[in-house]
Amino acid sequence: MTSKRSPVEGPTTAAGIGPGAGERSSALRQTRPRTEGWTQKTDAEGRPLLQFAAPKRGKPPTHLADLSHEDRVAAVQERGLPAFRASQIEKHYFQHFTRNPDSMTDLPAEGRSELVHLMLPALLTEVRRIQTDGGDTIKFLWKLHDGALVESVLMRYPGRITLCVSSQAGCGMNCPFCATGQAGLTRNMSAAEIVDQVIQANRIIEDGGLGDPKKLGHEGERVSNIVFMGMGEPLANYNRVIQAIKVLTDKKHGIGMSARGITVSTVGLVPAILKLAEEGIPVTFALSLHAPDDELRDEMIPVNSRWKVEEALDAARNYFEKTGRRVSIEYALIKDMNDHAWRAELLAEKLNSRGRGWVHVNPIPLNPTPGSVWTASEPAVQAEFVRRLEAAGIPTTIRDTRGKDIDGACGQLVATEADRADAAQTPIGV
Repeated sequence: MTSKRSPVEGPTTAAGIGPGAGERSSALRQTRPRTEGWTQKTDAEGRPLLQFAAPKRGKPPTHLADLSHEDRVAAVQERGLPAFRASQIEKHYFQHFTRNPDSMTDLPAEGRSELVHLMLPALLTEVRRIQTDGGDTIKFLWKLHDGALVESVLMRYPGRITLCVSSQAGCGMNCPFCATGQAGLTRNMSAAEIVDQVIQANRIIEDGGLGDPKKLGHEGERVSNIVFMGMGEPLANYNRVIQAIKVLTDKKHGIGMSARGITVSTVGLVPAILKLAEEGIPVTFALSLHAPDDELRDEMIPVNSRWKVEEALDAARNYFEKTGRRVSIEYALIKDMNDHAWRAELLAEKLNSRGRGWVHVNPIPLNPTPGSVWTASEPAVQAEFVRRLEAAGIPTTIRDTRGKDIDGACGQLVATEADRADAAQTPIGV
């Protein structure tokens, strides 16, 4: 449960919360996590409520991307059409990013529109887009078939284009610093709704949304990297996320992306992490840790009440052993809360105790809000945190977050139809 203590306190000496042996300062400040501008949902015992099961709502229409290739073939054959028509529709959608029957002239004119709308029903309707970073970042607000709202963020970096996708409408993990979870979990997204974010982004890139491809010399450019770091906890929507990843990486009947360009992030659902390691899909795995000690992480990440730091790190190490893929540890640097140098040393100690070369740490300067308890670490403190990790042999890279000024960075996705002025008042996270 969120602590009722004063937000700024002196050093704490409880095991795992106080300074390590190498820390001498007696003036350490310890800010306690708390919600701001909203009330955290709690269970009957007063603990932060966790929602693993999605509320029952009407299902979105079944879409090509929800089906295996074999099921797509069966669907067209049921309409008296040859099997190869399924492959033709796949190519239009996955390679040409269209669901417009008028552009599918290789399909028979008679019944074409009905067939396309059956296989490719509309899933996402664009409500709003906001662009920043010199045109290199776009945040989209999408409306789903039932009125649920989700957001995704498209970002151009040197040599790559990354799309941050949502996997749930809302989130049930109830982290006090994350804007997305304030309203709880609305519902899981379907595999096709996840995939359609990528298709729509590719269409927008092709149409010049990130600049004229011809003038930029980027003809044929498309999303190269996907991060499941938008709205929702991906591993709480496990089956649909895995289906989406299979479609994204299918080179014959899907988009054909590299699995290595896809990152799945989680706050630490240990059984699902272990299951992901057995899938045989070498995506990049990222653990949102944010604190190396259970005492603080219990308050920052409520799911830590189910699976503690040691369990989450063991599962992350297992992912590396099973896949050979280096794991990312995400760590939001929050002033006087989790940015103490002794915590960097404790984090390094716990990572190194599980071996070397298996992990990389991504400190993320928190998106600052004036006067908030959730405030970015001072640059000198950030630098010292990184220095301590690197001194212990832990590869560490400060993440370049995009879209902060349009509430499009990590933890800021809220998905409301309020205008920009209203949205700016929403408490933000990482």
